[in-house]
Amino acid sequence: MTVIDIIRSALLAGFGVQEKVKETIEDLVKKGELSESQGAKLVKELTEKAEKSSGELSKTVGDLVNSTLERMNLPTKEDFEELKKKIRALSKRVKALEEKVEAGQAEEES
Repeated sequence: MTVIDIIRSALLAGFGVQEKVKETIEDLVKKGELSESQGAKLVKELTEKAEKSSGELSKTVGDLVNSTLERMNLPTKEDFEELKKKIRALSKRVKALEEKVEAGQAEEES
């Protein structure tokens, strides 16, 4: 199981718990143990806390992924672009040198 699978399972479990709590609150309202306004307030609080937790989890996972990538010392897109530029410049220089060599050989043959 990959890290992404674990995170996905945790998030889905969290959503499942959230749904169960919401259903429980609705049942308490139906039974008259909570007023509709109390139930709505609890659902709103639950939703806000879930969103906050989800945001915090996303940030934590993002930070974890970024720090892991940094430790892996993988080249960035910018690194590749810089290398492409250097290769193009070197290719031009090699081609120019080849042309000079060919021109010099042609002069010697004449």
